[in-house]
Amino acid sequence: MSEPIRVLVTGAAGQIAYSLLYSIGNGSVFGKDQPIILVLLDITPMMGVLDGVLMELQDCALPLLKDVIATDKEDVAFKDLDVAILVGSMPRRDGMERKDLLKANVKIFKCQGAALEKYAKKSVKVIVVGNPANTNCLTAAKSAPSIPKENFSCLTRLDHNRAKAQIALKLGVTSDDVKNVIIWGNHSSTQYPDVSHAKVKLQGKEVGVYDALKDDSWLKGEFITTVQQRGAAVIKARKLSSAMSAAKAICDHVRDIWFGTPEGEFVSMGIISDGNSYGVPDDLLYSFPVTIKVKYFWDYFPCSFTKLDIFLNFKILRSTTSGY
Repeated sequence: MSEPIRVLVTGAAGQIAYSLLYSIGNGSVFGKDQPIILVLLDITPMMGVLDGVLMELQDCALPLLKDVIATDKEDVAFKDLDVAILVGSMPRRDGMERKDLLKANVKIFKCQGAALEKYAKKSVKVIVVGNPANTNCLTAAKSAPSIPKENFSCLTRLDHNRAKAQIALKLGVTSDDVKNVIIWGNHSSTQYPDVSHAKVKLQGKEVGVYDALKDDSWLKGEFITTVQQRGAAVIKARKLSSAMSAAKAICDHVRDIWFGTPEGEFVSMGIISDGNSYGVPDDLLYSFPVTIKVKYFWDYFPCSFTKLDIFLNFKILRSTTSGY
């Protein structure tokens, strides 16, 4: 087995984390041979609830969990991190104006960015989930100047998965048969779901989604508004925000960062816009189509070395790059 990696989840007493933590601990995200030290951070008033989450994780008897640390202290939570999944944020309450929500979250993510800067590894991968995710991610990145901006991303995979699911439902196929949808922009109702490059597998052949559906009015109308407003529809139906689907999207997002995207596929992530080829201004956190290639130590050796030889004698070197 590899050396344990240190993974932080903030807002760990909340409903998204409750749906997320088991998948991290059972190997679904980082692989079945990757031990994990799981760090759970929440605010002091939630520590009683967090103790219950800790007990449940212990009772799961997951062999990959080498340690689980529950804390309300940033110096403990952010120390030597390999991955930080920032789920916790200030939710919008009745009567709260958007500027008040932004002000409260800027304070939170400035502090967490500063903690990443002070305590985490410089190679840490940071995934921001707490809304407004794009703004919060940019705030955290600005507050951790020695960590590469490319290491920060925010979650638009839930919107991406929602778009795939709507296409699959319309065509009577599974979501795995749909690929290369794109979410542009913000994780909000202003996002733009785009299927102009999307493909669907029908009867063993890949076909463009527009050609497969032959329903341009739906694709340019109801499909877009359904994806944009899906979160609100979930809240209206269950009186709570998306948790199970959000946790699944986080797993998909982090797994692609860790292992790379499948050949011939791109996914949607909010990333820094610097140097993009789409005319989006620099220095924004914006959702683009992204491909990720993970390079291993053996990629740097002549082919006379076998992967097994390299694996047995050297620690794997992992470097992730995003392209869009």
